[in-house]
Amino acid sequence: MTLSSVLRTKDKIGYGLGDMASALVWQTATLFLAYFYTDVFGLPAAIMGTMFLVVRVVDAFVDPCIGALVDRTRTRHGRFRPWLLWFAIPFGVSCLITFYVPDVGPTAKIVYACVTYAILSLIYSAINVPYCAMPGALTLDPRERHSLQSWRFGLSFIGGLIVTVIALPLVSLLGQGNVQKGYFYAMSLMGLLGIVLFFCCFLMTRERYSPRNDTSGSMLTDLKLLAGNSQWRIVFLFNILLLTAVVTRGSATLYYVNYVLLRPDLVFAFIVSGMVASLSGALLSERLLGKFDRVRAYQWTIISFVIFGALIFFLPPSQVWLIFGLNIVFSFIQNLTTPLQWTMFSDVVDYEEHRSGRRLDGLVFLHRAVCHQVWPGAGRGGRRLGAWHGGLRPGPGNPGARRSLDHQRAVHPYPVRAVPLHGRAACHLQAKQPAGGFHRPGAGQQA
Repeated sequence: MTLSSVLRTKDKIGYGLGDMASALVWQTATLFLAYFYTDVFGLPAAIMGTMFLVVRVVDAFVDPCIGALVDRTRTRHGRFRPWLLWFAIPFGVSCLITFYVPDVGPTAKIVYACVTYAILSLIYSAINVPYCAMPGALTLDPRERHSLQSWRFGLSFIGGLIVTVIALPLVSLLGQGNVQKGYFYAMSLMGLLGIVLFFCCFLMTRERYSPRNDTSGSMLTDLKLLAGNSQWRIVFLFNILLLTAVVTRGSATLYYVNYVLLRPDLVFAFIVSGMVASLSGALLSERLLGKFDRVRAYQWTIISFVIFGALIFFLPPSQVWLIFGLNIVFSFIQNLTTPLQWTMFSDVVDYEEHRSGRRLDGLVFLHRAVCHQVWPGAGRGGRRLGAWHGGLRPGPGNPGARRSLDHQRAVHPYPVRAVPLHGRAACHLQAKQPAGGFHRPGAGQQA
C-alpha cells in the first residue's frame, strides 16, 4: 500500500458507523444514567458517585492491558476489526442489563448496579480502544485519515442527535406509564442497533496495513517507550485540558439556559442546534481544512472558537438570540478541529514507529479513550465546585449564577493554555516528520 492510497466512501461510512453505535449507547448513558440510578433505580446519590469514581479509577489500571492486547493481536481479519466482532454482542447486552431494575433488596440492588456498570465500562473500552486505533491500519495517508475522522464524527453526532431527540419519548412510549420498563426496553433497542452497527463497521472496512514489529515484547517495555515519546506526552496533556473544557462547558449548558438566560423553553432548541452545528463542523472538517497546512489550520480554528466563546461572556442575558447564534458558530468551529485532534494521534503512532520501530496503536489510542472516560468525571466535579464557589444556588435569577456559569461556558482556562500547547505539539510533529511522512517503507506490510 502507498501513501497515495484513497479510501472509498463505503470504507469511511463503515468506519463511522462504529462510532455511531458507541454514541447511541454511551451518549444515552452520559445523559440519562445518573438520573436513572437515583430516580428510577433507587440508588443513593452518594453510592452512585462513589461507584462512578471507583469504576473510573479501576478502568485507568485495567485499560492498559487492553491496549497491550490490541497491539499483540494478529488474525486473518487484522489487528483491530476482530475486536468489533468479538465484543459487539457483549456491548449491546451490557447496555440493557445496566438499565434493568431487578426486584431484589437494597443491598443486592447496589451490588447489581456496581457490577453491571463496571461490565459496561470494561466492554466499552474493549471495543472502543481497537476501534479508535483502526485508522492507521486503514490508510497511511494523513489527509485520508482526516477525511475518515470527519465521517466518523459526523455519524457519531447523528447518533447523539438521535439519542437526544428520541430517547425520552421512547421511554414513555415503550413503558406505558412504567418508567423502569420504559428505560429497559428503550435501551434494549439502542443496544440491538449498536450491535448491528458494529457488525456493519466490521463488514464494511478492511485493514490494509499491518506492522512487522515483534509481538513478544512486554507491556512494561511498550509503556516505557510511550513515556519516552515527547510528542505523546504533549498530545496527552492537551487532551486532558480539552476534555475538561468540553465536559465543563457542556454540563453547564442546561443550568446556563435555565438560570442565566431564564429561558427553559429554549433548552431543547439550544442543545439540538449546537449538536447540528457540531455535526456540520465534523463533516466539513476535511473539506474546509484539508487543503491547508494542518498545523496552521488547527491553530487558527482554535483561536477562532476561543474568540466566539469569550464573546458570549460579555453579552447580557437579554441578548438571547445573539447568544443562541454565537453558540451555533462556536459549536461549528470547535468541531472542525475534532477530526484533526484524532488524526494527530495517528501521527504520534507513526512517529513512535519511526523512532523505535514499534507501532503502539493500542496503547496510544488507549490513553485517548481513558481520557474520554476518566477525565469527564473530574470535569463534572470541577463544574460543581466552581459553580458553588461562584455563587450558583438552585433557582433562577440568582446573581451568582451568571458569574459562575458564564465563566464555565466561556472563560475556561483551557483556551488560554490549549493554543500554545497544541501548537507546540503539532509543530514538533511536523518538524520531526521526514519527507513522505513518518511511515518507513519496509517497516510494515500490506495486509
